Amino acid sequence: MISKEHYFDYAATSPVDEEIVKNALELSLEHWGNPSSIHEAGTDARKVFENARKRAADALGVKTESIFFTSGGTESDHLALTSVLSKPQKGSIVISAIEHPALREMAKMISGCGWKTITVNPNKDGIVTAEAISAAVEPDTAFVTVMAVNNETGAVQPVNEIADALVEKANGKRKPFFHVDCVQAAGKIPLDFLKNPAVDSAAFSAHKIGGPRGIGILYLAKDMNSFLKGGGQEKNVRSGTENLFGAEAISQCLAKYCICEKNSASIERFENQKKWTEDFIRQLMEIKGAVMIPHCRGKETGAEFSPWVVQAAFPGIPGQVMERALSTKGFYISTGSACSAGHHSRPILDTMQIPPKEKESAVRFSFGHETTKQAMDDLVEAVKEVCQAFFH
Repeated sequence: MISKEHYFDYAATSPVDEEIVKNALELSLEHWGNPSSIHEAGTDARKVFENARKRAADALGVKTESIFFTSGGTESDHLALTSVLSKPQKGSIVISAIEHPALREMAKMISGCGWKTITVNPNKDGIVTAEAISAAVEPDTAFVTVMAVNNETGAVQPVNEIADALVEKANGKRKPFFHVDCVQAAGKIPLDFLKNPAVDSAAFSAHKIGGPRGIGILYLAKDMNSFLKGGGQEKNVRSGTENLFGAEAISQCLAKYCICEKNSASIERFENQKKWTEDFIRQLMEIKGAVMIPHCRGKETGAEFSPWVVQAAFPGIPGQVMERALSTKGFYISTGSACSAGHHSRPILDTMQIPPKEKESAVRFSFGHETTKQAMDDLVEAVKEVCQAFFH
């Protein structure tokens, strides 16, 4: 069995929280009916399903009716973006260049349907500024999407500032629908921006925070006409037989891991992780030739980063070589998004204009709630050993 101790690829997926998953499974076995059935077996399951919805909403600090269960972050992103196809007139959409492929690739498909896609690049620190988004918005822009935390660099995007800029740009007219991919943010940073009325929707995924794969949430602050149709479950936003097991699991994960005032344990863990990651970066920078990506990481700048994701380059050692070398030692990292693992391109780093040698050698270290300070120290030593073997 693979050890979790030296697993550092939480941005790809996290080991499941066994207690939560077992509890959710037992509950789904007890309440096995179809939640949409009107007989007693169905209404019994519906009560549990709706309790899960309320638990998830309470954890996120939003209204219960704004929570819609989906099959994961990708579907949540797709539901929000493809909603523009239900509009009678075509227009434009604005998307940041650092989005997950779920949005980036789907935007290309939307373009093939006659919509204009406007891509906004980040600055050298990996930040998509509110000014850049505002400048890109056109009179016919119907949809804007910027992720909360980048899955490769850990850069925290200024969601509140972007939301406010969209309101100001609208100048009293209808504001573009603003969607935020929160897959790498939930349980990793505070989600205060969900209180901003200009944030219209957000995507979440269970398997990034200890839950099972195949379950996610779409938060909708306002009504949305879903382009995808079916049986009408989830108030016609997402059709398909309800996944009671998954809903129960993701709601419990959010309740346990969301960083908010009423969750003191999660706040304490967050503060510890910030300290540990600062020390981790300091140790990495002491390795000869190591380069942080973006270059401002570890320095006093205005840019903010998630303490759960760190990207660094070791020019002269291809990223996949570093990944495999560490794997033989029992340390598991990645070279970037698992959803792009079959491709050698690094579009996010390209948009940041990272030099080729750094881009080719870049690797991602990502942490989770089970990560220990000792394990992070062990990882630094293992990276040092690989570097010494190559540059001896």
